[in-house]
Amino acid sequence: MKLRNAVVVDGLRTAFTKGGRGKLEAVRFDDLGATLVRALLARNPKVKPNMINDFATGGDLAVGVANLAGIPAETTGFSSARQCATTQETATRLSMAIMLGEYDCGISFGAERMGRTMGGGMPRVPRTRRDGFNPRSAQRTKEQRDMPANHFDYFSVPIPDYILDSPGASMVQSGQNVCEMYDLTREEIDAFSMRSQHKLAKAYAAGIYKDEILPVEVENPVFDKDGNWLPDQVGPMVILDTDEGLRPNTTMEVLAKLPPVQGIVSYKPGPLMITAGNSCPTNCGLTVQLIMSEEMALKMGVEFLARVIGWGNGGVKQQIMGVGPVVSTPMALKHAGLEAGQIDRIEFNEAFACQVVTSLRELKIPEEKVNVNGGSVGIGHPISATGNRLWMTVCKELKRSNKRYGMATQCVGSGQGMTVIFENPDAPK
Repeated sequence: MKLRNAVVVDGLRTAFTKGGRGKLEAVRFDDLGATLVRALLARNPKVKPNMINDFATGGDLAVGVANLAGIPAETTGFSSARQCATTQETATRLSMAIMLGEYDCGISFGAERMGRTMGGGMPRVPRTRRDGFNPRSAQRTKEQRDMPANHFDYFSVPIPDYILDSPGASMVQSGQNVCEMYDLTREEIDAFSMRSQHKLAKAYAAGIYKDEILPVEVENPVFDKDGNWLPDQVGPMVILDTDEGLRPNTTMEVLAKLPPVQGIVSYKPGPLMITAGNSCPTNCGLTVQLIMSEEMALKMGVEFLARVIGWGNGGVKQQIMGVGPVVSTPMALKHAGLEAGQIDRIEFNEAFACQVVTSLRELKIPEEKVNVNGGSVGIGHPISATGNRLWMTVCKELKRSNKRYGMATQCVGSGQGMTVIFENPDAPK
């Protein structure tokens, strides 16, 4: 079977807002998602709705959004979930189908409404003895507990016993564990976060995100004194066009004053280092991408951003979830037939500054290639929408800077990493 090229044509997103307390709190996501899809097709007028063969989404809004956006009833659709990398997964699955010749064109859509804290936002379903948490699932065999035999194929340091013997970790706790495994300092991760915010502010001032963020009119929600949304009260309409996590005046002095996130502990023991300033916030947001066969794009005269040329998924201990890209990135590079030094631009999801700092160290990737227009510390990380955002941001940057190879990578909840490699065919070789 002869494989074809899959290409990223274009992508759009809303600005990302504060989870549970931002300007998307009163908005219907199916309506807003349909607005985003229609806008994407409107700025790619050669692509008609009846050309969309598959509509993929992270979550359960696929049918409603597709119908509201005018996608034909005959268009197939599917939902997928890979936690933080959900829309990397949907976009990759569309790319695979296109490469194999199953069809020519697909849309990857993602939406996430997070609460004010991780795990918040949606009502919890009552559980019974039939479907409640199974305590035996938290027990581990010796093989599950111990470092894998190939650990040092990827990592330069061992996982300390105090982490291997620790219980399952929340994502925030895993950040603390990574800090301790690599002996990071609070100053290191705060400094990375400050640089990320400053790069994002500079990119906004240069208008770089105007091609990525669709300004939308939304209701400015009304909250009570405790920060809870009041659905019976209707606020004024406002324009949303800026990520709410942008902090252009971030300084080391401001970051140093922030307390550690509640609930984390040190098993080392040592200082607690994960704060609201050196990790991503909880967010709401929507993203959409148009993916097509290069053959169809060339035939129709549709301009595209980049080819999808490789990907990889890797697993690590759940307690050190943040360093998943250390495993997935070599897999993706091997799949693409490239070395790390050949990658020109990298969009690395900044779930926690510490996991980016350590992963770059292990992968021997210089920070100047990474998140050149800021990252998720300021942009935000609405879980199911982020993968699309990483793809569109790095592919647009490849085209803008006339660079050849790009990479989107992120850690994934429960102990995974996902990495995808792109090529700008118009860049000098």
